[in-house]
Order: sequence, then structure tokens, then C-alpha cells
Amino acid sequence: MSALPPGRVLGIVGGGQLGRMSAVAAARLGYRAHILTTEADGPAAQVAHAITVSQYDDHDALRRFADAVDVITFEFENISADGLDLLSSIRPVHPAGAILRISQDRIAEKTFMGENGIPVAPWHAVETRADLDRAADALGYPFILKTTRLGYDGKGQARIRSKADLDHAFDTLRPHPLVAEGMVRFACEVSVMVARNGQGEISTFDVTENRHRDGILDISLAPARIAPDIATQAQALARRIATALGLVGLLGVEMFVDHDGSLRVNEIAPRPHNSGHWTMNACPVDQFEMHVRAVTGLPLPPAVRHGDAVMKNLIGPDDMALWPRIMATPGLLAHHYGKAEARPGRKMGHVNVLFPAGGLPGEFGVNAALGPLARPMDKEGD
Repeated sequence: MSALPPGRVLGIVGGGQLGRMSAVAAARLGYRAHILTTEADGPAAQVAHAITVSQYDDHDALRRFADAVDVITFEFENISADGLDLLSSIRPVHPAGAILRISQDRIAEKTFMGENGIPVAPWHAVETRADLDRAADALGYPFILKTTRLGYDGKGQARIRSKADLDHAFDTLRPHPLVAEGMVRFACEVSVMVARNGQGEISTFDVTENRHRDGILDISLAPARIAPDIATQAQALARRIATALGLVGLLGVEMFVDHDGSLRVNEIAPRPHNSGHWTMNACPVDQFEMHVRAVTGLPLPPAVRHGDAVMKNLIGPDDMALWPRIMATPGLLAHHYGKAEARPGRKMGHVNVLFPAGGLPGEFGVNAALGPLARPMDKEGD
């Protein structure tokens, strides 16, 4: 795979914030970004060289888009894999549609992990109501019931606490089949961003610790507060998955760290990831540039980190009401996504806070560094 020369066009399927930040990274490397989007004034369209406004399964529009670009990637998984196949018949598409199909379907994803010896939580496919009873007997209560597709930010899932929850969850979670997952008594959730180009070069960012609020990522800490040997194992798992997939692009791998130090992969995302946003200020080459480098055939530099970092998502109207104070607070490195309406639960931007390498503070220190975004804390000590 030869490197795409500067001045060529990178096609990005999807017009959200990940496409926006990828387009900015592409511009830094001398490329022009052409966005395929359903929104004429979405986050990515605002910074792009060109846009095609279309549904993701409109074959005529897909052909026009492919004819206008030199290589194609995507910024989220909820797109048509069949449409991606059409695009790949005209231009190179990275990551490949086969990888998208695996990441789009939890059963395919977990089956892939099992076939490649990647540890995951216990799970059962649920096609019928009787399957759900069998899964409950095998997993015990509580467990999580999820849709196999289109779930994100806590959507498309239910916690099953007892037999009384089974009927309602089965009837309301659609479409079937579903996936029942055993609960992992994890110490923390972490993620690893790994890039791989067509030459087989791999670059792996440091492990990130993630904390959620109302099912949405709230804060990421880099580096994760885990033992060095566990961090090494997490990075090795991410590289194994990227290699087994034949990845060309960027992959986010979410994992649980159990109390005994063992790791279980939760899910994968073949694109830039919310938990990698800290790299935008803490790394010489961030996740978005690494993604662009990988899909355009450029060399991958080491994913080094020059400082510790905290990333805090800005969600909905409550966080955005603080925007003037955020902008006035030294140390808060703000990134706005250009979305017009701050709806509840909607990711509107994020802030990064940097610390010297090895200087990530304790809980009270992290909270205090967020300034107007700090939350009340009732613990004592740091």
C-alpha cells in the first residue's frame, strides 16, 4: 500500500464530531476531506473541503461520492455495510467492510473474539423467550440484556435483576436476536486505541481509564490507574485483535479489568473513539492523525504521551451552560463540536486537562482541576 500524496482527497463517511476532528487532522497532513453526511451543516461538514448530503444507502450518491475521493474511511459504525461494499468496489475503503460487520453485531463480535482466544464476559445469544430463560439460568442474576446492533451510550440494553424483569426486557428490546451478558465484577473499565497501516506497522496508545455517567462516557484518565503489567497485557490484546482483523485504520478496544487483574474485552470500534480524545493535547500525534496516517498509508510514529491527561465530556444543555466559564478557566483545553442544539444526553464537546508525566492527581485533584465542571464530592482524603 503506497502512501497517498498530499493534495489528494480523503472521503469520510459520517458527519459527526469524529469526522470533524478527522477532517482537521487530514488538513494538517495536506489532504482535503470530503464528507458523506445526512446533515448539510453537521460538525464535520463545517470544516470539510466538500460534502455529499445523502442517506448512507443511496447507491447513486455513494457512487458520486466515491468518484470524488481517493481513499475512504468512516467515523461511526451505524452505517450500511452493503453501502461500504459498493464504495470499496470503486475506491479503497479502510477499515474494511468485513471489520465493520463484526463491530456492528455483538454476536459476530463475540464469536470473533472466541475464535481468536480473546477473553470476554460469559454470553448467550437470545432469539426466543425460551433462550432468555436458559441464559438467565446459565448466567444468574443480575445480567445485562442487549440488542445486537445500534446500541450506544447506554441505549439498547437493560439490566435484568430478577425473573420479573425478563418479559418486559424481551418485549421492549428490539430487534431480536438479543445478547445476554454476564455481569463482570470489574475494578475499572479501560480502553486502548491501536492503529495499524497497510504495511503492518502498529502503534498503540497508553491505556485509558474510563468512567461513565447515565450510560455515557463522562471522564477518561490517561494513563489508567492499573498495574504496569496489566497495562502491558491490555495493549498486547489490542494489537492481537488489530492483527487478527487485518485492520488498516484505528481501533478502539474497550475492556474490563477484574478485581483479580484479569482482562475481558467488552467491545471494539474501528474508528476514533471518545475515550481517545485526551490524545489531542497530550500526544504529539493524536488519535485522529494516527487514523488518517493509517488509512492513507503513511508511516505510523510511536504513540507517545508527553503528559498525563484528564478528558471530560460536555453533555447536553447543563454542561454547555458553563461554556463561558470553561473558556475563562486557565488549564481547560476546550473542543467544541459545532452542534447547534444542546439536547439532553448529547455530546457537545469535551475539555482536556494536562498534568506533568507521572503527575496525575488523586480524585480530589482531578475534580478540582475541572474548575466549573467539578462535581460535588463527599469522600474524605485524596
